[in-house]
Amino acid sequence: MLRVGEQIRRELSMLIQQEIKDPRVGMVSISDVEVTVDMAHAKVFITVLDQTGDPGETVRILNKAAKFLRHQLARRVVLRVTPSLRFYYDHSVRRGAELSDLIEKAVTEDRAHHQER
Repeated sequence: MLRVGEQIRRELSMLIQQEIKDPRVGMVSISDVEVTVDMAHAKVFITVLDQTGDPGETVRILNKAAKFLRHQLARRVVLRVTPSLRFYYDHSVRRGAELSDLIEKAVTEDRAHHQER
């Protein structure tokens, strides 16, 4: 299942970049694909690299294009069953950046506090 998910991730990344012409879909990265055991469904987790766009809007657009993307995926990847696709926004990248910023801020404040002594 992991190998299938990874193959789907690679192919979908190219398909979104090459086939989705909607200008509201900016730079999208697929962080993970979880395929069910029966391969009927796949959860596709995305991050939006262009921070100016609305991630929720990007997810809605990709979910509307899911049937088209599934059809294109079936043409590129030989699978017994091509899973239906459902896109979700992956908050972990943004949370990771926020945590890094908080840690950096705490370290800077700690250094400033120790220099005052």
